[in-house]
Amino acid sequence: MENLASLIAGFELALSWHNVAFMIIGVLLGIVVGVLPGLGGPNGVAILLPLTFGMDPTSAIILLSSIYWGALFGGAITSILFNIPGEAWSVATTFDGYPMAVQGRAGEALTAAFTASFIGALAGVVLITFVAPLVAQFALRFGPAEFFAVFLLTFCSFIGMGRENKAKIIVTLALGFLLAAVGMDTISGDLRMTFGVTELMRGFDFLVVVIGLFGVSEILLTVEEGLHFKGKRAGIDLKVVLRTWTALPRYWGTLLRSSLVGMWMGVTPGGAIAASFMGYGLARRFSRNGAKFGKGEMEGVLAPETAAHAAGTSALLPMLALGIPGSATAAVLLGGLMIWGLQPGPLLFVEQKDFVWGLIASMYLGNIAGLIIVLATVPLFAAVMRVPFALVAPIILIICAIGAYTISNSIFDIWLMLIFGIVGYVFKKLDYPLAPLVLALVLGDRAEDAARQALIGSEGDLGVFFSNGLVGTLMVLAFVLLLWSPMIEGLSWLRRRLLASRPSEAHN
Repeated sequence: MENLASLIAGFELALSWHNVAFMIIGVLLGIVVGVLPGLGGPNGVAILLPLTFGMDPTSAIILLSSIYWGALFGGAITSILFNIPGEAWSVATTFDGYPMAVQGRAGEALTAAFTASFIGALAGVVLITFVAPLVAQFALRFGPAEFFAVFLLTFCSFIGMGRENKAKIIVTLALGFLLAAVGMDTISGDLRMTFGVTELMRGFDFLVVVIGLFGVSEILLTVEEGLHFKGKRAGIDLKVVLRTWTALPRYWGTLLRSSLVGMWMGVTPGGAIAASFMGYGLARRFSRNGAKFGKGEMEGVLAPETAAHAAGTSALLPMLALGIPGSATAAVLLGGLMIWGLQPGPLLFVEQKDFVWGLIASMYLGNIAGLIIVLATVPLFAAVMRVPFALVAPIILIICAIGAYTISNSIFDIWLMLIFGIVGYVFKKLDYPLAPLVLALVLGDRAEDAARQALIGSEGDLGVFFSNGLVGTLMVLAFVLLLWSPMIEGLSWLRRRLLASRPSEAHN
């Protein structure tokens, strides 16, 4: 009851006219940030952070967090309309969102993505509101071994529960791990596989690779089709929105499962990227229409968006309760809090009670405002599909190049983008999945660091990965998911053998 009373007081603070104005401005800016490839939520928040130093801390954090909400929503727009993930966690959304747009269902896909984003973020905010003390204590138990177990769980689930050829999944995963290892070793400081190229010291930036693999390769594939650029119509009105909402209850299991996965990955923290891939993989495994995933299945849009946004929101919990940022954006917000003279941690809920509950209330309001704003602008973004691709393709290529350049202000990144565009084109022609490569590139170095730190602390004893119930459970679950398909096939074979033996036994 005390939390509810504090939340009501927080709503009174967040609903002041100037805070509502900052909320709307932040959401609009965030959508733009999410749409532009290469910018992203963390960069957008970081760029605008200096503008808030003279503001009231509550208004400043509401503005910055609203930019985050807008970026979460906006990342799905280019993923669905152009197969270019505007945000790292929107990669999995392209798998079914873009095919839906090609089929003339862009409005339906966008509505599903935005609504799933709202549901996932709402689940994360509810978690922050009611489970903060318990989750904060649980997160304190995570060390390097536990982090490695979470990453291993993500990789194993993608291999074991993926429907693609297992050998091709492992090949692309291995390539992703190889790319993730390029650059400076964060533990020893040694340079690895740079071959004297100065620009490779910082490694391969994720967004440069993704823009090339998904955006440029898609343009190359379209060109190969004979330059038959045709505008794709996307009828969208209130009926489309209501029809999509009417269909959502049948996917309640997917929405619930993805929300739980996202909240778990956000608090641990596994991250929104891992959550989106895991949510998509689980949905494909347990869905009745799993075979149709990748061909324009609405469930394939709902699952990753819900998981990613639940994780992105839940990542703010350890930042507020413990002072441990659970994501890149949370790290930027953490710096802002400290600049404003606030010290994140358990005492923040006591010493700055009004601030904390005002922020939590703004999360509810910002999420609602974000959903309303993006749904209101769905016709605008869906109308882009009506423009002939012959006109849109050069603009997309220019935006991709600008996005790749602005990451590090390097021409070298534009060349890398083009190279990975060719790689993505070849992989698509050979039917190699790109998602495992992206997943390994993003999480490979983090998994390596966690494993090495755990082994350094245990002096090389592998028992550290089974040293307590938490890490042991995660490791066992990872191996179960890795062997999931062989186990299912083995059980099916055993059942067939038993059924085949029964008639002969009866005859005897």
